[in-house]
Amino acid sequence: MKLISSGLQVPARPAGGEPAPVGRKSSVGAVIAAALILPWMGMIVPASAHHAFAAEYDAKKHVILKGTVTKMEWINPHAWIHIDVKKPDGNLEEWMIEFGTPNTLLRRGFTRDSLKPGTEITVDGYQAKDSALRANGRDVTLPDGKKLFAGSPVADAPYRDPGK
Repeated sequence: MKLISSGLQVPARPAGGEPAPVGRKSSVGAVIAAALILPWMGMIVPASAHHAFAAEYDAKKHVILKGTVTKMEWINPHAWIHIDVKKPDGNLEEWMIEFGTPNTLLRRGFTRDSLKPGTEITVDGYQAKDSALRANGRDVTLPDGKKLFAGSPVADAPYRDPGK
């Protein structure tokens, strides 16, 4: 077998037979590369942790909920609205409605004060697969009739125009 040199030089062994110590020097290029790559690697984890609509919600369980806002949670990765929905028998159900990200909601006209406790709203969305009182909200109709798109732009989430 013939050894082909790659152009790298192996340090000569000193007289005692031990290999010469090899110092580690950080090259400027390696430091710059790490500074550029590490922030991008940090963005990979949150993106992969984000769930798909179909993992939690059922596109066949379309719901229209009329209720009173009890609380709005303006948190990442999704905002949540809590509403009390009166059932036909008069009892109340406490629903949690998942909305898009706070930043997305701001761009669509929502603010932290858009849905104060006591506000009557209608939510068009899709119920959780496990039939819990939880839904992914698509549209919200405010008391003045103004409609806001509340859902996150997820590719596998269905969209129905309630007017059709």
